[in-house]
Amino acid sequence: MSITEKNGLKISSNLFNFINNEVIPGTDIEPESFWANFEKIVHELAPINKSLIKKREDIQKKIDEWHVKNKAKDLKKKEYTKFLKSISYIVEEKNDFKIETANVDTEISSIAGPQLVVPVDNARYALNAANARWGSLYDALYGTDVISVNKNKEFSEERAYKCISYVKNFLDEIAPLEELSWNEISGIKIKNKDLVFFKDKKESYLKNKNQFIAFNGEKEKLKEILIKNNNLHIQISMDPDHLVGKLDKASISDVIVESAISTIIDNEDSVAAVDAEDKVKCYRNWLGLMKGDLTANIEKNGKKFIRKLNPDRNYMSIDGKKISLHGRALLLNRNVGHLMTNPAILLNDNSEIPEGIMDAFVSTLCALHDFKNKKNSRTGSVYIVKPKMHGPEEVAFTNTLFGKVEEALGIKKYSIKVGIMDEERRTTVNLKECIRQVKNRIVFINTGFLDRTGDEMHTSFEAGPMIFKGEMKKSTWLGAYENWNVDIGLNCGFSGKAQIGKGMWAMPDQMANMMEQKIGHPRSGANCAWVPSPTAATLHSMHYHKVNVFEEQNKIKSRIKVKLESILEIPIADRPNWALEDIKRELENNAQGILGYVVRWVNQGIGCSKVPDINNVGLMEDRATLRISSQHIANWLHHGICKKDQVLEVMKKMAKIVDEQNKNDPSYKKMSDNFEKSLAFSAACDLVFKGRIQPSGYTEPLLHQRRLEKKAYN
Repeated sequence: MSITEKNGLKISSNLFNFINNEVIPGTDIEPESFWANFEKIVHELAPINKSLIKKREDIQKKIDEWHVKNKAKDLKKKEYTKFLKSISYIVEEKNDFKIETANVDTEISSIAGPQLVVPVDNARYALNAANARWGSLYDALYGTDVISVNKNKEFSEERAYKCISYVKNFLDEIAPLEELSWNEISGIKIKNKDLVFFKDKKESYLKNKNQFIAFNGEKEKLKEILIKNNNLHIQISMDPDHLVGKLDKASISDVIVESAISTIIDNEDSVAAVDAEDKVKCYRNWLGLMKGDLTANIEKNGKKFIRKLNPDRNYMSIDGKKISLHGRALLLNRNVGHLMTNPAILLNDNSEIPEGIMDAFVSTLCALHDFKNKKNSRTGSVYIVKPKMHGPEEVAFTNTLFGKVEEALGIKKYSIKVGIMDEERRTTVNLKECIRQVKNRIVFINTGFLDRTGDEMHTSFEAGPMIFKGEMKKSTWLGAYENWNVDIGLNCGFSGKAQIGKGMWAMPDQMANMMEQKIGHPRSGANCAWVPSPTAATLHSMHYHKVNVFEEQNKIKSRIKVKLESILEIPIADRPNWALEDIKRELENNAQGILGYVVRWVNQGIGCSKVPDINNVGLMEDRATLRISSQHIANWLHHGICKKDQVLEVMKKMAKIVDEQNKNDPSYKKMSDNFEKSLAFSAACDLVFKGRIQPSGYTEPLLHQRRLEKKAYN
């Protein structure tokens, strides 16, 4: 690897050249000035970063020792809480306050809707996610299991009619007419500045005429009408010559809704970025999004075309004024956490750069292009979501880092906004004080069941054997955690200013199930919730039309707050005398998930993919799901629920099943051909057998090590 030495740093030349030749031009930043400031800040902050990781380890060691001395079955909550305070795991909660974040885009502050998460290393996925601001309800319904009839590959009129009926029933609910149903109308026109709906000669109007915003076409021959509900827009298109328009009495050919209001462009759990080559690929795609010129060459159904960012959508108001709506989701960038380092840059002591520091600088430097062209944020902000922080001290460090990046790049203080991922228990129990540390730049908090469960298990590893993974969602701590997050966000003044988010729907092929369950997220007071695909975003958007989240938040503000003791309820089994068959089934389920994900990560550098589970149900897997499964088996091994030989036998059995599930992938390399020489199989085993000693139970260190070995071997 070619190295460029600069200001005491040893920088991978491809990263150095990328920043100098692609990122900096057009930013009014001088390269010499950038590298001088960068070097100074990195060497100042890297030792602090290291000390924070050391503090995590020290605290975990004390918790482990305490649990060894105090068995969980005899656990007294008051004594446990007192102990956690004595080691600064829980800090003193101070007076109430309200966040003071300014210059926030409306997609964050006042529009509630779905939030996509997409790996940054795939340009096509990133473009699809950015363009998922708008989606066709007809397409989303027709292509998924929400509509159950006639799933033939050829176009089905029966299925199309079912989609039309489904959407019109939805419109009856969120934009009702005075006397008619949307199913009855035979035409739509504009008359005296109002929308008029016809059934033969009978006329009707919207019950709330203010929902009509704009149109395209002629008043007597409309092409599109735009209506608004709960601050979300719906475009209804009319075309009598369209395949669907021909079937509809009113010639409605499509119903297009605002879908992914915001999208997290992910540098963390969903990517496999282990060196400068990988990081440049990620940074280059983010740069293209910030410049607005990212493209991807696509081949679909035998046709080749270039995909790029969608333009804004233009309409005409009833008064003849042009209305322009943003055509893309607001993009947030998830950087990595404080733990990992990266060999892309070596410091003056030859240690690797803390990757989170590098991410903050490069993400913001790229965003300087957006400050000029306003392709993403119209308020001059860059949104960085920061994961895996442990408590207020680490959040304060992020605030310091962002402040220094702003100074180095010459941008306004608090231009860098921050999202706190509430996915580590030390952050959960101190959430209010974490928010206080960034009260001038906070725009987002969320709950993440997957990582949060992984940390729950690792933190209390010595307390006893954990309950079955499937029972975690019924645990006392989880319900308390979900409500606690919303309560604290609202108490700190998030409503109308910042996002309160909920977790991912992990089954992209089960949209009917999602439509039944995920409405619980807006009802919980969350003004965004994660979805795995543009189609899921389009369908999930319907929930935000049915539920006014900000009204729900006002109701929630008066409820009784969750007690801290409930969050500290450890999910260990009271009497783990389970049947051997149940233990075997749990091990197989965990092992299959681990292997199905790790084999693609290590061998192919795929950080997020749809992995078939033990029942061949496709699940969106990333490192968060891996963290749970590996920690769960490691915990059971530690407490004697299973034995190492038993687990190894299960791993080999499931590796063969995973190999079979991937037989149609020409680039796939089997693990079962030679278990001893398979880096992927070794990595999966390491995650389990060395899981006890992994920092916070994270999977990154072992995965990165094996992926680097794989890349070197190739």
